[in-house]
Amino acid sequence: MLTLLLSLLLPLLVLVLPATALDTSAGVGLQDRALFQETVDYTLTNQSGGDFHGQHLANTSFAGAVGRGANFSGADLHGAIFTQGAFAEADFSGADLSDALMDRADFAGTNLRDAVLTGIIASGSSFSDAQIAGADFSDALLDLDDQRRLCRDADGVNPVTGVATLDSLGC
Repeated sequence: MLTLLLSLLLPLLVLVLPATALDTSAGVGLQDRALFQETVDYTLTNQSGGDFHGQHLANTSFAGAVGRGANFSGADLHGAIFTQGAFAEADFSGADLSDALMDRADFAGTNLRDAVLTGIIASGSSFSDAQIAGADFSDALLDLDDQRRLCRDADGVNPVTGVATLDSLGC
């Protein structure tokens, strides 16, 4: 009975509800607008020594940015873009970097302790001398050489996900 009623009402709804077109005159689609609304774009900027700790920066772009020694500790950076950026000696401890795009970026000497890096794409990036105790790299796309180097220093369990760093790297 319900199926019959819905099949009769659906054509009427189509006639009553106006169709709306997506305004693409600005060159930005609906998905892009939804993904990046209310975010600041730090693309190609110098954020060295910047203080971003504890901030909500999900889906923010730091592509090509320089953030040497910046403080991102405890920040929500879910889905952020760090492609071709330079973040040597930055502090990402306890940050949520899940699903971030981090390819061809410099993370040498960064503090990634207790960070969540699940599902990141970090091919071509450098994590030399990074501190990774308690970091969760589950489902991360890393270069094999980086993975092997990180495995040598893998220790601890992520306090948020409960996953051991060693296990998350597949060591």
